[in-house]
Amino acid sequence: MDLVLRPAVAADHPAILALNLASEEMLSPLDAARLLQLDAQSAYHRVLCEDDRVVAFLLAFREGAPYDSPNYLWFAARYPRFLYVDRVVVAQSHQGQGLGARLYRDLFDFARDSGVDAVTCEFYTVPSNEASRRFHAGFGFAEVGQQWVADGRKQVSLQVATP
Repeated sequence: MDLVLRPAVAADHPAILALNLASEEMLSPLDAARLLQLDAQSAYHRVLCEDDRVVAFLLAFREGAPYDSPNYLWFAARYPRFLYVDRVVVAQSHQGQGLGARLYRDLFDFARDSGVDAVTCEFYTVPSNEASRRFHAGFGFAEVGQQWVADGRKQVSLQVATP
């Protein structure tokens, strides 16, 4: 499989929205206007493409971004310098092939090159997202907190790793 990792561009947005929608039960919803806003605020927004087709993406923010996510704000209140993974999605057809790991390795390189010593993220514990827990543990993430989101319907484990 010949994959190209590159920065996301506006032409990728329809594919990114479709990928997000397919995994929305474990992510927050995303529409075109919100994606345009998040893309402009992000420090890292890259896609993996196979034959010019987006099959995975990762969107992350640095401290100081005007991002209103309660999870991002939790980290912003506690960490002076960080890179927050907002969402990473791999097409169902490409899961289990190491694409998420490839994006994370690139993200960790980006964090080190940017002088960031904390990569942060969260994943659901209610409902349970065991696959995400195992994936993040493999990159050295450890829980530093928990909080309820989505009007108390979901709980997240707040995680930090050193790149």
